Amino acid sequence: MLTDLHIAVIGGDARQLEVIRKLIELDAKVSLIGFDQLDHGFAGATKYQITEVNFSDVDAIILPVPGTNHEGQVDTIFSNEKVILTQKMVEQTPSHCVLYSGITNDYLNTLVKNTKRRLVQLFERDDVAIYNSIPTVEGTIMMAIQHTDFTIHGSNILVLGLGRVGMSVARSFASLGAHVKVGARKSEHIARITEMGLTPFQLADLAQHATNVDICINTIPYPILTTGVISKMPSHAFIIDLASKPGGTDFRYAEKRGIKAILAPGLPGIVAPKTAGKILANVLAQLLTDEAKKREEKKS
Repeated sequence: MLTDLHIAVIGGDARQLEVIRKLIELDAKVSLIGFDQLDHGFAGATKYQITEVNFSDVDAIILPVPGTNHEGQVDTIFSNEKVILTQKMVEQTPSHCVLYSGITNDYLNTLVKNTKRRLVQLFERDDVAIYNSIPTVEGTIMMAIQHTDFTIHGSNILVLGLGRVGMSVARSFASLGAHVKVGARKSEHIARITEMGLTPFQLADLAQHATNVDICINTIPYPILTTGVISKMPSHAFIIDLASKPGGTDFRYAEKRGIKAILAPGLPGIVAPKTAGKILANVLAQLLTDEAKKREEKKS
């Protein structure tokens, strides 16, 4: 239980609603910032403007998956309020206060460094990434069906990267009858791709493998689908870029060539926000419970 723990949930999308439900269920004191337009009433949670929050007794701050932008502004789809998390606010929190976010950026890194607070990146955790790969795969399949005029079965698919998402995507498209090639750099990844019964190739050879691709799915968060690669693709090819913004695709050149390319990070929150929210809620509940136990042990 999280009784007497004061948790500030700042902004976010529908995934945060599952997080809020879980926190209330565990008897935490929950302050909601950036939820003034939310019709759903949460008994046990109180809505505030960010300037109204007493940060001096906040034990944890939960940010949306993207965290903040580079000016400290937090996305709030349930509010028109401009919500900015400042250094001054975090400085007011107790020294044990922990910030939780999906990912981080320079602003957040500087913020926690200057305030000597700890930041937990949920999407760096293997459990969150693996659980999230399930709705990511379903969303990717949905996009492939919506944006093409051919079946996945029998099509030529390139998957770039064999991380936690890449592995799930490659396996799922192969199970639908596609001819799947997977590009990787590490020798152990090449071996794993072979073991999975798929066709491996070195990413250095990507351009030559792109000549007959129908769908290219990128999971690598740096420029990989360059002009040199895209120039070799057939005009009907479809690119789904799952990497975090700005992705790994030269979208300008893809458009110039008439190749449809979509940047689609955060698919779990789009196609299955309830499931994605429950994944975050369960992991956060465990992390917050562990933190509370540690503080109690120090007191005793």
